[in-house]
Amino acid sequence: MTPAGPDDVPVEFVQALRSLRAVSVRPEVLLDEVPGPARIAPFSAALTAEVRTARRSVAAAELASGRFVVLYDPAGQEAWDGRFRLVTLVRATLEPEVGADPLLAEVAWTWFLDALASVGLEAHAAGGTVTRVLSQSFGALEVRAEQTELEIRASWTAADDDLRDHLRAWETLLCTAAGLPPLPEGVVPLGPRH
Repeated sequence: MTPAGPDDVPVEFVQALRSLRAVSVRPEVLLDEVPGPARIAPFSAALTAEVRTARRSVAAAELASGRFVVLYDPAGQEAWDGRFRLVTLVRATLEPEVGADPLLAEVAWTWFLDALASVGLEAHAAGGTVTRVLSQSFGALEVRAEQTELEIRASWTAADDDLRDHLRAWETLLCTAAGLPPLPEGVVPLGPRH
């Protein structure tokens, strides 16, 4: 959060943050709270995530990573068409044949739209980019395999302070980019044990 002080935090922003804490994520997704960006909005908060083959294991491979940012301006912003703006970043390493697909960017943007639709959300005032980076090593590093990295950046406006479904959509996007199959209908991920 980037408020001036605890008494200055609007109730609507506090309720939005509480709604995020109510979300249980898949066991492969590791969330951490980090400081939100300053100067973009009067109030902000952020989460980072890693999608791993096993939760909290040193030997687990990272399949995808990302950032979920909540921006809040009590006065609203014209470009956002609202008071809450959500900004996401998803990064994943892809198989070379997937990374070479000329339709990859369009497919990855569809993952974003489908993730929102999967929880009943519309991509209100949405915008973003999909970037593909191909890394090929030479010389002493020539033994490394060719690698393709995908980066999806997207932002959209939330209608109100209940951000649970927005976080669920981001989790779905992360897991899709990581290559994880969707959870079967009716299966709910278990939250942390207390």
